[in-house]
Amino acid sequence: MEEETVKRNTKQYLAPMKAQATPRGVYDLYPAFPVGENKICSGIGCLADWIERHGQVVIDGYGGVFWDELVSELGDEFRRRGKWVRWFRTDVAMRDARTLEEMLAPDLGGEDPLFGRVTERQLRDWFDPGKLNAFRPDQEADINVLIGIGAALAGWKAPLIYVDVPKNEIQFRMRAGWVKNLGMNKPKNNQQTYKHFFFVDWVVLECLPQIELIVDEQRRGQQLLMMSGEDLREGLHRMGRNFFRVRPWFEPGAWGGQWMKQHIPGLNEEVPNLAWSFELMVLENGLMFESNGYRLEVSFDFLMYNDYRQVLGESADVFKTDFPIRFDFLDTFDGGNLSVQCHPRTTYIREQFNMPFTQDETYYILDSRQNPQVYLGFQENIRPEEFGEVLKQSQAEGKTIDIEKYVQKFPAHKHDLFLIPNGTVHASGKNCMVLEISSAPYIFTFKMYDWLRLDLNGKPRPLNVQRGMDNLYFERKGERVAKELVCHPEVLEKNEHYTLEHLPTHEKHFYDVHRYTVEDAVEVETEGSCQVWMVVEGKAVRVETREGMRQRFNYAETFVIPAAAATYRIINETPGEKVILVKAFIKKGYGFE
Repeated sequence: MEEETVKRNTKQYLAPMKAQATPRGVYDLYPAFPVGENKICSGIGCLADWIERHGQVVIDGYGGVFWDELVSELGDEFRRRGKWVRWFRTDVAMRDARTLEEMLAPDLGGEDPLFGRVTERQLRDWFDPGKLNAFRPDQEADINVLIGIGAALAGWKAPLIYVDVPKNEIQFRMRAGWVKNLGMNKPKNNQQTYKHFFFVDWVVLECLPQIELIVDEQRRGQQLLMMSGEDLREGLHRMGRNFFRVRPWFEPGAWGGQWMKQHIPGLNEEVPNLAWSFELMVLENGLMFESNGYRLEVSFDFLMYNDYRQVLGESADVFKTDFPIRFDFLDTFDGGNLSVQCHPRTTYIREQFNMPFTQDETYYILDSRQNPQVYLGFQENIRPEEFGEVLKQSQAEGKTIDIEKYVQKFPAHKHDLFLIPNGTVHASGKNCMVLEISSAPYIFTFKMYDWLRLDLNGKPRPLNVQRGMDNLYFERKGERVAKELVCHPEVLEKNEHYTLEHLPTHEKHFYDVHRYTVEDAVEVETEGSCQVWMVVEGKAVRVETREGMRQRFNYAETFVIPAAAATYRIINETPGEKVILVKAFIKKGYGFE
C-alpha cells in the first residue's frame, strides 16, 4: 500500500477489491450490480492464464493505465512458467510529441488554464499508419502480445483484452506525477493535464464493442480484477433495463464543508473538508459489477456504448451516448460561499467549446443550518457596466466587493429548489448541503468573484470575468427572480400511499423535477425517459422492477432507472416513517435549439 500511496496523490481510499452492501439507511460508497456467481477473476496469474490459453492477444486500454508495470508483472509471471513472450508496444508507433502538440493546438486553448474545444480528432490520428500496421506476430514465440493504447487499430485477428482505470484514479495518479497525456513525453501541470484529458484524451479513447476480456487496473498485481466481455455485455444489458448507481467519489475544495464527513461513513476524515461528491457526473464515474463479493469497475461510457437507447428512450436520438443529467453534492456546512458565477449560453458553449448542450443547473437544498442563503439573480437597479468594472477592479487590485449591492440573496430552506438556467448569476452561501441537479456538463463555470480567497494549495482560483460578462442575462433581476427562478411546487397527486409534487423548472431546462413523499409504496412508469432519483429524506427505499430485480437505495444515494425499465415499484423500507425522493427526467418532446 505504500507504493499505492506514492503513485496516488489523494487522501481518498482506493476502492476495495471486495466489499459488502451497507445496512439499511447507511450510504454505500461502493454500490455494485450483481452479475452472478464466479464471473470475476482476480490476480495477475488469472490474466496470464487467459493470455496463455489464446497464445496471441491484443491488449488495448485507457490512458492512465500503468502499462510498463503491467508488462513487467506479466513478463515475470510468464518467465516463471517458462514461456517466451514477444511483446509489441503501440507507443513506438505513435507520432512524436511535437507533431501531436501542433495537431492538437486548436483544441487546447493555448494558455487558458481551464478551457479548450472538444476535439474532432480520432485515436488513429495519433499513430503513424505504417508503423502501426507493421506489427507482425513472431511464429517462434510461445505467446505474442500487442499491448498499449490503440492496439486494436493494428488489425490483428486475435482476442481483445481491454484494460480500464477509473477517471478519479487517473486524476490521483496525475497529481502524483505518474500520468501524462496521450502521446506526450512528460506531464504538464495538473490544470493543463486535466484540460487535455477533458477536451482531447477522454474524447478519443472510446470503448470497444468486441472486447473479450475486461480488466479493472485500479488495483494492480494480485488485485487486478477481470471478467469476460460476454458477461460484461450481459451485465450492461440487464443494468440498462433495471437500475444502476454509479460509484461516487469525493473532493475537498476552497469552500468545502463538513456535512459529508459527518453523514457518510467510510470516508477518510483526514481531509480538511469535502466540497464535492460526484454522485452522477458520468464522464468521471464508474459502474461496479459484483460477483462473490468482488467489485470490478468499468467506465460509465461502457453502458452508453452498449445500448444508449435502452437507457435514454425517447431522447436517444437527441443525446445519443451523452447521458444528459447530472447529480452532485456541494457541501458548504461550516465552509464558505461558492464563487459568484454563471454558465455559458447555448450558442456560446457550442461555438467556443464545441459542446452539444450547456450547463443549466438547479440547487435542491438537501439540508441547511443557521439561516443560510443562496445568491441568485440581480438587484432591480443593476447597471451592467458598473458591475463589470467592479469585478475587473477586484480581480486586478484584490478589492472586496459588496456583492449584495448587485446580486440578490434568498433564504435557503431544506427542500427548496432554486432554478439556475444558463447565464444566471448565482452562488450557494455557506451552511448549505446542495444537491445540484443539472444538465450533464460541469466544468463550464465562469467564476467572476471568489471572495479574494486562495485554493487549498494557497493559490488564487482562475477567474473568467469577461467570459462571465459575455454570458450574463442582466434582465434576470428584481421581482422577476423570485417569480421565475425560485421554484413553486404544485401537488399533482395525494393519497394515503404517497404525495407527488411537480417542482417546475425553467423553460430553458430540458429536464423537469418531481418530488415523491412515500408512506408505503408507489408504482412509477418511465414514460419513455430515463429517471434520476435521490432519497432526500428518510432511511431507505427498495426498488422492484418488472424483470424481478430488487435493490435498496439509502438516504442521499443517487440512482437511475433507465427508460427501458418501463414500470417499477418504490417501497418505503421503514413503514411509519415517510421517505422523500426527488426525480429528474427529460421533458417530453425535447430537442436541441
